[in-house]
Amino acid sequence: MSAPATPRPTLSTPAPAATTSTTTTARPTGLDWRLRFALLSIIWGFSFLLIKVGTEAYAPFQVALGRVFFGALALLTVLLVRREGLPRGRRTWAHLTVAALLLNTAPFSLFAYAELSIPSSLAGICNATSPLWGMALSLVALSEDRPTRRRFAGLGLGFLGVLTVLGAWQGFSGVDAKGTALALLASLCYPIGWIYVRRTLASTPGSPVALTGAQLLVSTLQLLLVSSLFTSAPTSFPLWPTLSVIALGALGTGMALQMQYGLVTEVGPTTAQMVTYFIPVIATTAGVALLGEQLHWNTPVGAAIVLIGAALTQARRPSGPADA
Repeated sequence: MSAPATPRPTLSTPAPAATTSTTTTARPTGLDWRLRFALLSIIWGFSFLLIKVGTEAYAPFQVALGRVFFGALALLTVLLVRREGLPRGRRTWAHLTVAALLLNTAPFSLFAYAELSIPSSLAGICNATSPLWGMALSLVALSEDRPTRRRFAGLGLGFLGVLTVLGAWQGFSGVDAKGTALALLASLCYPIGWIYVRRTLASTPGSPVALTGAQLLVSTLQLLLVSSLFTSAPTSFPLWPTLSVIALGALGTGMALQMQYGLVTEVGPTTAQMVTYFIPVIATTAGVALLGEQLHWNTPVGAAIVLIGAALTQARRPSGPADA
């Protein structure tokens, strides 16, 4: 699933986007921010269901390709309406190439491959571990992120939640190890990508929409190359899988990011990033209700523990930056 870019990126965001230090003034909108927050949660929560449906007819690389293509198309349309150009400079595009690989190409492909063998609900819960990986990595890679007892407790609690979801006391029986590992690896890609972005693109001129649109454009080229090498062109385009891929890209990877930018400027990154904690709940509900996926008691209990742990890892000292 695709996640927010903020003026000051946070490692709790589950998905990709380049970001800048440029801040913008919130634009008035007729729709209350709470309704947009709920809509954004639903869109990103349903992303895992859309991936699952897409893989019924298309190869995982093709699902990822359609996702970034339609996402890029949506954001480039926004730029065209705004009469805003793409970023310039070979150095910037070189960094965007790496960011696209870490934040789009790799995780989107990994999630699609994972959902060939695991439920969409489990993929959504694995996605929620991204803040846990991010906290662990940031302690090493980012000097401004200092360890605290609360954050260490959150890290331990979060991974305890993962073990609960997977049923560790039963020897992980009934869980596809490969698919789960791919989904967890996908969630690990995001904080690695965010650390890279914070080190290389944080002060790059341009709006988040321009940088993210460029990033998705680069990812489209990457996945077009990979798909041409490792998959065969589809011979048919079934209705529901095709619509799922289009919606996954245009809504979940394109317009949802634009909606997130509006929330960030209106209510701030701290409140806007809370959407992260609703995604696994909606992903699980959608998978069970619409795809008939089985739900055992340890799945919602473990997911709740993961989310509590993730929230604790984002806790800061009172004197620290509010939106860090």
